[in-house]
Amino acid sequence: MHPRPFGRAVGAVAVIAVFGALLVLLVSGSLHVPGLPPPTTPDLVPDPLSTEGYRRSAELGGLARATLNSMLVCLVAVPVSVFVAATAGFALTQVSARTSRVVIGLSLVALMVPAVALLVPRFALFRALDLTGTLAPLVAPALIATSPLYPLVYYLAFRAVPAELYDACRLEGMSPLRTWWRVGMPLVRPVTAGVAALTFVLTWSNFLDPLVFLYDRDTFTLPLALRSLATLDPTDFPVFLAGAVLATAPAVVVFALAQRGSWFKKGNRG
Repeated sequence: MHPRPFGRAVGAVAVIAVFGALLVLLVSGSLHVPGLPPPTTPDLVPDPLSTEGYRRSAELGGLARATLNSMLVCLVAVPVSVFVAATAGFALTQVSARTSRVVIGLSLVALMVPAVALLVPRFALFRALDLTGTLAPLVAPALIATSPLYPLVYYLAFRAVPAELYDACRLEGMSPLRTWWRVGMPLVRPVTAGVAALTFVLTWSNFLDPLVFLYDRDTFTLPLALRSLATLDPTDFPVFLAGAVLATAPAVVVFALAQRGSWFKKGNRG
């Protein structure tokens, strides 16, 4: 076996082992009976098993409505963010080298700006637009690809495509938009899967923005709903852990689907 694939396999197994163990502890803790003192040592197989924590977490935290709100935000933010990042990254490969260097430099500077530093101007802007208290401020970052990193990732991916393919498309009279869609995007599907998964997790787990912009409990997203469960008595820790399981499961599923899509694409190439 080649050293690099072997090293990647070992790294993947190590990561899976660490996070898998944490997930097992999370799930096992959620299956304890609420109201009893927490065990002094980790109990992987609770006796007796109970799903009461899941029912109470959904009832006390309003997780059903919060999950719906979070899913609505992700259903809008993820495809918009991927579209903006992909088109911006492709455009960087079609402009002059000087222009692309300037844009890349500005993107790197934007990456160094703490997100917290933008909260006050963002709040002032959305308040002036009368959008505070709605889900619009949570979706708005998708209009700039959620993070300046994602267009740069797409830029590197599109840049790796042989330039002869783009030249052939020009000779065939294809527009830049059609070249992007018909030639560029099919060749960077693993990148699209990765960016979509990262955007989903970042949006799904966003706590600070909902805390600042949302006031009505009916508009709370899942991280805000979980915060209410964190104030429960320590004897009700299975209720909070059950809510954490419900919040973590979609992110794990999305990452698994993204990884499967990457493997499937590599298999097709092979």
